[in-house]
Amino acid sequence: MWRYVLWRLAQVPPLVLAIAALLFAIIHLAPGDPVQALVGDFPAPEEYVRKVREEFGLDRPLIVQFGRYLGALARGDLGFSFVYRKPVLELIFDRAGATALLTLTALAFASTCGVALGVVAARRPFSVVDGLVSGGSVVGFSVPVFWLGQLLILLFAVVLGWLPAQGMTSVREHYEGWARVQDVAAHLLLPAFALSLRFLGMTARLARASMLEVLGRDYVRTAQAKGLGETRVLLRHALPNAVLPVVTLVGYNLGFVLAGSALVETVFGWPGMGRLLYDSVFARDSPVLLGIMVTVSLTVVAANLVTDLLYTYFDPRLRHPGGA
Repeated sequence: MWRYVLWRLAQVPPLVLAIAALLFAIIHLAPGDPVQALVGDFPAPEEYVRKVREEFGLDRPLIVQFGRYLGALARGDLGFSFVYRKPVLELIFDRAGATALLTLTALAFASTCGVALGVVAARRPFSVVDGLVSGGSVVGFSVPVFWLGQLLILLFAVVLGWLPAQGMTSVREHYEGWARVQDVAAHLLLPAFALSLRFLGMTARLARASMLEVLGRDYVRTAQAKGLGETRVLLRHALPNAVLPVVTLVGYNLGFVLAGSALVETVFGWPGMGRLLYDSVFARDSPVLLGIMVTVSLTVVAANLVTDLLYTYFDPRLRHPGGA
């Protein structure tokens, strides 16, 4: 087990280096001049533009800039924002809590409900319930998240007036204690549901397929032949083995959830990293863009590493690089 853990950890540094190089190249080779975006549309003296480039190190060759960035990244420094005039790491920390709350809530809801729906559908395959779950999962997977978010705002915030449409907390009222928790939860419902629907559909379909495969195995038939109840066979014998692919899917989906949160946070005005990324794109704030992308990439790498280790914990055959 420990040999496998060390083998997986040894893959992380070169992977992070490759990701950092790719993201750095994409950001700095993209059209547009960040200094021009910083100076503005009004004509600026050539001397002022030159000083701005020197201040942020943009007058150096690209390879030198990348080397300096790697050195700063090794020290935990993600750079300095052109627009906000603050360290990028501080900006990300200010927004990370809101993004973590949104994405983890969406993932938890999608995983729990998706597995439950998959088990219900597999319990009676090709029935009406199975058809509804399968059809609903296809619809949920196909609906664009930004369009779904606008529909939810129109229905629940504008027409019915049940839930707030924008932000993370109420602007007109300041709540404390349990009232603040309720206020944040009310603002969280619509964006979390919009973000989770696509992954709920994927999880339900995978859980259904995995459960159908497991229910046809010999040990499940043996448990049924011994006279065990249907619920006990499903939950004690079939589900623990059928849920393993779902664990992999959850770790794999984390990157897509973080990417999709940028659209959801923009639609719902959620003050997270996705909204910061959206604003930084138009401001051409390349240190913030690069810092957010590197942070998200490291999060995805860590999530996939944890997922692999959890998978090998439940399935010992995968504990060796050359194993099954």
